[in-house]
Amino acid sequence: MIKTERLTRRYESITAVENVSFEVKPGEVLGFLGPNGAGKTTTMRMIAGFIAPSEGTASICGHDIEREPLAAKAALGYLPEGAPSYGEMSVRGFLGFIADLRGLEGAARRTRLERVIDRLALGSVAAQTIDTLSKGFRRRVGIAQAILHDPPVLVLDEPTDGLDPNQKHEVRALINEMAAEKTIVVSTHILEEVDAVCTRAIIIARGRIVADDTPQGLAARSRYHNAVTLRLERAEQMPAARAALTALPQVAGVEVDGQLPKLTALPRDGAPLLAEVNALAAREHIALQSLELEAGRLDEVFRSITA
Repeated sequence: MIKTERLTRRYESITAVENVSFEVKPGEVLGFLGPNGAGKTTTMRMIAGFIAPSEGTASICGHDIEREPLAAKAALGYLPEGAPSYGEMSVRGFLGFIADLRGLEGAARRTRLERVIDRLALGSVAAQTIDTLSKGFRRRVGIAQAILHDPPVLVLDEPTDGLDPNQKHEVRALINEMAAEKTIVVSTHILEEVDAVCTRAIIIARGRIVADDTPQGLAARSRYHNAVTLRLERAEQMPAARAALTALPQVAGVEVDGQLPKLTALPRDGAPLLAEVNALAAREHIALQSLELEAGRLDEVFRSITA
C-alpha cells in the first residue's frame, strides 16, 4: 500500500533523509518515530508528493508519486504537520471546499461531510471560521479533511499534537477503528502513541532508519524487559531487600527509589525474574504493596537508539 525505495532528500549541503526504504502492508498502523530534526516530516512530505525526492521513489497503492501523482494522491489522505488550512473559511466551508477538490458530489458528498463532522465532534464549531478555533479543534479539522474522501491510505503527521487527553483518546480510537480497512502511517515523537495505536514502529535518526520492529519487539530491547518492581510496605526493609535481590544470579542490578519505597530488579540478559523474586520476597518475609513485571520501556530504547 505504501512503498519507498532509497528515498533521499538533500538541501544543498544538508542530507535530511538518506536511503529510506520500507513497505507498509494493508491493515498495518506504522509508527514513524524520531527526535526533532530526524527527517520524519521530510519523509512524510515526499510520500505525500508535497516535495520531490532527490533520489529514490515512493508509491501509494502501486502508483508512483512522481509518475502518477493524481492516482497516488487520490488514494491518500494526508494530515501535514501543523494542519495548515484557510483561516478565513468556516469549518463547514473548508471541508466543503476539500470535498469539491476530491470530486465528491451529490448524496455521497453530503454523507461524507456529515460523517466526518460528527466523527470528529466538529458540529458545535462548524459555522466558525478556522482562525477562531483552538489548536485542538484546528487539529481535528485537519484530520477531518484527511479522511473526508475515505482513502485506503492515511499519512498522519503528529495527529494528536495540541490535543487534550480526552481528545487524544478520541483520535486514537478513530485510528484504531480505521485500521481494520486502511493502511496508516503515524509520524510522531510521542512514544505513548506507539503503544496506543501502532502494530509496527520505525525509528529514524539523522535521516536514516535505525530500527524497524513491533512495539513489543522494541520494548524487548530495553534493559527493563522482564524487570520486576517491588513496592515495599516498610522502608526499613529496603537495605535487606536490596541485598537479597542483588544476590540472585539472574539479577544484573537493582535500582532504588527510597521515597516510595520501591526497588526494581534488572534481569541479566533478559532472563525471567518474576518467579524467583516472588519466592525471595516470601522467603525473606518482605512485606509488599505490589509486585510488577515490566515489558520494557520504549523511552529508554528510543534514547539508546537515537542518542
